[in-house]
Amino acid sequence: MNTIAESVPAQALEDDVLPDNLGADVWLIGVVLALMTFGLVMVYSATVASGDKTLAFNFIPLTNHLVHILMGILLMVALRYSPTRWWEHAGKPLLLVSLLSLAIVLLPGIGANVNGSTRWIAFGGLRLQPAELTKVLMVVYVAGYLVRKRNELGRFSQGIMMVSLVLAALSTLLLLQPDFGSVVVIAVVVMSMLFLGGVRFWHFLLCVITACALFAALVWIEPYRMQRVMSFTNPWSDPFDSGFQLVQALIAFGRGEWLGVGLGASIQKLYYLPHASNDFLLAVVAEELGLVGVGSVVVLFAILLWRTFVIARRAQKLGMFYAARLAEGLGLLLVVQAMINMGVNMGLLPTKGLTLPLMSYGGSSMLATSFALGLLFAVDRSTQLQQGARR
Repeated sequence: MNTIAESVPAQALEDDVLPDNLGADVWLIGVVLALMTFGLVMVYSATVASGDKTLAFNFIPLTNHLVHILMGILLMVALRYSPTRWWEHAGKPLLLVSLLSLAIVLLPGIGANVNGSTRWIAFGGLRLQPAELTKVLMVVYVAGYLVRKRNELGRFSQGIMMVSLVLAALSTLLLLQPDFGSVVVIAVVVMSMLFLGGVRFWHFLLCVITACALFAALVWIEPYRMQRVMSFTNPWSDPFDSGFQLVQALIAFGRGEWLGVGLGASIQKLYYLPHASNDFLLAVVAEELGLVGVGSVVVLFAILLWRTFVIARRAQKLGMFYAARLAEGLGLLLVVQAMINMGVNMGLLPTKGLTLPLMSYGGSSMLATSFALGLLFAVDRSTQLQQGARR
């Protein structure tokens, strides 16, 4: 692989010197559109009767979600034509921008406080959540780091320590918001990227053990996190307070059974299930479409991960190491967050406040996910240009 990378000017071949009649990965396009369409239908179902206490039809969330989807599609199309070498060089500056944005959120008068958390920057009537973009930018940075240090990853200081320091700084700013869920997602994705990138197994294992100990300590010292863990283990002990969300989600899953109660017929979404259109959208899917609906979502995300690693493997074979690491990280980011969201909905994990990528209601989440997919399409296009130049 090193011989290929050194003998072929891979970066130069990414330029548009060839006629760009290359099509994007059909499977990837199909699964993205399927998840977006599925999410649009379910967001409409979850919010149509949320206008007021009279349960009048409410089309505002549907309209907003559709606008976010269209903006996301345009963003993906635009990013597909960006050269991956630019993102490799921009990794460090973009990481600094993300750190700065997380710090700005904490400034009085700038960060918007919602339900006790300060995670948003308000611009007039708009609210942006920097943590969503930070997840993607961290992947961009770590992918570049793994390529720059690929001959030194066997050393603890280069393979684990430096990335861990960056992760610690990022996590500190996120915990001050507080946003423990994003910390978990970023940590899992980064550690997975390090493992796939070639760090020593014992270094990786030490990092995992340390991370688990730190997460346990963070849960122990913060009363609200400990309460979430306790309510997760036995939500029925306090079904009207700390265990309310999980109890309502489990009721939704129980009502859905195999085929569901029918599209639009959910009862839990009618002011029983909190955050039915974003964090707990899967519970509405389970109630209305049953195990078949939930299984369909799982299969779609499995296909997404499969195509991501197909693209990464193709880039690896062509000696495009940054593109390969980037594709792996982006695929892991989307699927790890989806798995955590599903686990929370099913009562397998404590409540984290994470959306279901491409499906849940939320502008910042949709745009950040589209940003990640746009970069993935850019990797796919770059590998196709590389293959075409070698023929």
